[in-house]
Amino acid sequence: MMAGLSRTVFTGGVVAPRTSVLGLFRVSKVAGPVSKCSRVKTLVTSAAQKNTNTEYVIVGGGNAAGYAAKAFVENGAAEGKVCIVAKENVAPYERPALTKAYLFPVDKSPARLPGFHTSVGGGGERQTPDWYKEKGIEVLYGTEVTGLDIDKQSLTTSSGDTISYNKLIIATGCTASRLPEKIGGSLRGVHYIRDVADADQLVAALQSAKKVVVIGGGYIGLEVSAAVSAWKLDVTVVFPEQHVMPRLFTPTIAAHYEELYKKNNVKIIKEVSVVKLKSGANGEVDGVELTDGTTLDADLVVVGVGARPVVAPFLDAGLKSEAGAIEVDGMFNTSSPGVYAIGDVAAFPLKIYDRRTRVEHVDHARLLDAQSGVTTVDSSVGFMFTDMKVGECVEVGNFDPKYAAFWIESGRVKGVFLESGSAEEFALLPKLARQQPAIDIPALKSADSVETALQIAQEALGKQKVATV
Repeated sequence: MMAGLSRTVFTGGVVAPRTSVLGLFRVSKVAGPVSKCSRVKTLVTSAAQKNTNTEYVIVGGGNAAGYAAKAFVENGAAEGKVCIVAKENVAPYERPALTKAYLFPVDKSPARLPGFHTSVGGGGERQTPDWYKEKGIEVLYGTEVTGLDIDKQSLTTSSGDTISYNKLIIATGCTASRLPEKIGGSLRGVHYIRDVADADQLVAALQSAKKVVVIGGGYIGLEVSAAVSAWKLDVTVVFPEQHVMPRLFTPTIAAHYEELYKKNNVKIIKEVSVVKLKSGANGEVDGVELTDGTTLDADLVVVGVGARPVVAPFLDAGLKSEAGAIEVDGMFNTSSPGVYAIGDVAAFPLKIYDRRTRVEHVDHARLLDAQSGVTTVDSSVGFMFTDMKVGECVEVGNFDPKYAAFWIESGRVKGVFLESGSAEEFALLPKLARQQPAIDIPALKSADSVETALQIAQEALGKQKVATV
């Protein structure tokens, strides 16, 4: 996104299970070599079986799959045992790049593969297709799973082949939510971004575009509009809420970023919805009709209105669901033994709130390679993409350059937003969100700087630690 937003950290009360893939799948119990004879026998008796490596099958070729593979490799449990089933024809990559640097024009040095293969975003090595081959990991590219037979421990692909597994790891991620076809959601010139092919089509279209309308004021809408603005096109963002990022931002935070976008020639229209996308004589989109009666000229439209977990084949097979995803416990076990779900598709328990939720964020995928070998669940605070605006919000600073917002409920810190903090200050945020200390609200409100406010929060953590000793 634009300068400044990349330096922002928001952390709230979402506590995702943090453990290693090896801890989840209890590799220690199957650490011995897999019998080659039994594997060959399986292949012979099932002529349409597509995979050779059957011990661990990971369905999905996104970040979660890539980081899971990294964990298996680091613990010597990958060679000849792991198979990744990827719908795309490329190895796992850092998906957030698609709505950021991937969309830059040539003169801005756009990101391209293999530059952002997993796991460079988490500080690891670049896992190219050759990396998977070298590690003995089988990757089935261009393969879509359409069915699951839990009793037979097998998957069915769109081509009719079968994939056998001993343990199954579901990491299929999400697909972009689409506008209804009846209002023009499938017109030529209307784009959705979820994979490299989508991004390539958008980049090609941008080369001849003049007027771009971005629908949605969340992360995708803001990231795309920021990147597209580098093409020096006419860019307008429209959304129905009162300000951008309504689930996370206070009006003050939103106003700061909206002004930043306006300075970069991105127009913002709030509190309007799309009535329909208008089609020109050639069948391509040429306008966006809004609920306030206006129609925006557009020869290119990008839709960023959310995403849906890709879980239908697995729920149809009988796995329990919650929050539109696959229900898992604190060890990512689904309702079926030997079947696990990770990443965007997992609805996991929140310890501190005693409820279950699903979080779409790359950091949750990256956590999979942490603390390998652990067989118990630690708690880790993730970046929160759900409604955090609970209780009272205390704001400190004026974005010059720092700013902080503290969400307080029943006298305790529930979440923190920090702009332009130091590494040490950012490191404090997960501790605050996890421990939720009681804090001196009057002192926080009277803080004359972000540094002072964070010191007050640090002292609150210290007092809570003393109280629990």
